[in-house]
Amino acid sequence: MLPTDSHPLAASWAAAPIVAASQPAVRAKALTAAADALAQAADELVELAMAETGLGEVRLRGELKRTCVQLRLFADVVTEGSYLDVRLDAADPQFVLGPRPDLRRYLAPVGPVLNFAASNFPFAFSVAGGDTASALAAGNPVVVKVHPGHPELSARVAELLTAAFVDCGLPGGTLLLIFGQQEGVDALQDPRVAAGCFTGSTTAGQFLARIAADRHAPIPFFGELGSVNPVFVTAGAVAARGAEIAAGFVTSVTSSAGQLCTKPGFLLVPSGSAALVDAITAGAAAVPEHRLLHPGITTGYASRRDAILATPGVSVLVEGSVRADEQAHGWATPTLVRCSMATLRAAGPALLDEAFGPLSVVVDYDDLTDLPAIVDELFPGNLTGTVHCEQTDDTQSESVGDLLDRLAATSGRVLINGWPTGVAVTPAMQHGGPWPATTATAATSVGTAAIQRFLRPVCYQNTPENLLPPPLQDANPWGVPQQRSPAGASPTWGTLG
Repeated sequence: MLPTDSHPLAASWAAAPIVAASQPAVRAKALTAAADALAQAADELVELAMAETGLGEVRLRGELKRTCVQLRLFADVVTEGSYLDVRLDAADPQFVLGPRPDLRRYLAPVGPVLNFAASNFPFAFSVAGGDTASALAAGNPVVVKVHPGHPELSARVAELLTAAFVDCGLPGGTLLLIFGQQEGVDALQDPRVAAGCFTGSTTAGQFLARIAADRHAPIPFFGELGSVNPVFVTAGAVAARGAEIAAGFVTSVTSSAGQLCTKPGFLLVPSGSAALVDAITAGAAAVPEHRLLHPGITTGYASRRDAILATPGVSVLVEGSVRADEQAHGWATPTLVRCSMATLRAAGPALLDEAFGPLSVVVDYDDLTDLPAIVDELFPGNLTGTVHCEQTDDTQSESVGDLLDRLAATSGRVLINGWPTGVAVTPAMQHGGPWPATTATAATSVGTAAIQRFLRPVCYQNTPENLLPPPLQDANPWGVPQQRSPAGASPTWGTLG
């Protein structure tokens, strides 16, 4: 039985059936209104974010724009309706396996979603970010566990969104904030929460995933955890555009002080790529220091950096630095190291574990044909995998094809001649991957497919029209796509080929 006290989740629980039953036009209007409210308050919000996170104005304005785009994108997803995956099988007394009843299936909202906000994206993966947008679009209220790195910003964003939602006809409990680590754990264990999502460290993500799985009634939990995002460079690419690759790598590693889940943690280059390594070294040495997000990030990065620098067989390209002020806020300049493939294998987790910050490892490899096996051995699960190659020669190579096949098996997104630290907000984007990148290999937290995380299938059998949910009615009042299987079709199954 559900608690009936005044727990703050009560408002979310009460809002769930109202949000689920809301017409697509209402939800779409609410999401668009939320985007408008954020855009109109951009100056105020960016100033708050700069003060709390240390991220730069240009980066934050771009991230806020991305957040507004996400909200508007999901408004269109709701309006179009195919995310409901409506399937209608007509009653068929002549069905080949015996009489078939009238069957109607669609994807329904799961209920209140608990979203653990991330520190490194105070807009795009926080109160108004993609997890919130996709869960709301699916028809669920959202409870956001605020990240302690930007509490004032979170409260202001929630205030703007709640006002927009209420003005559009959604209940006040559509969006709820909670603060505090224990409060987040308690909420994840609360029977009123139907699903959870998280972006952050592997340790914290595993801890929360276990709680979700160990509940009396386990719930889906979608955690985006660690990723080292290896980048492989062929000899042809080094020869053709080594300077360009060096500049792109340095930018990708050091943007936002390396505090990005898609930062390339490893660059694998052909042995003897001296000019490329020299260009990387010079570029990284010129990057000024950048503030880290919060004291916890500073402590973790400093410890991880020390461990990597102390690993036997590692040579320092750019030593970099970390310093902290009296409030324990940190600033860092890039650290780059280099090692052989033998050293990387011998070191294991000492080098292979993620370093969240402006640090990356350049690894020398001897033979292109070895790379597919190296992916399986050392990089089993990542958000991204990248290959820099020459279109004229390398793309005809069987080894490059094999490498791409292995990256496709171990990564959520495979890139050719690009850098992983640009995640487009668009329908085809995949931002997820095999363990340990995420706790749910088939899910994405960016793009329109992210909505699938917060829906569950329900089938109605022989149900009168007036008792069916709107998407399953023949009248189709929501105007959503309906896939129909007519009576009499089953004898022809298997003849399309």
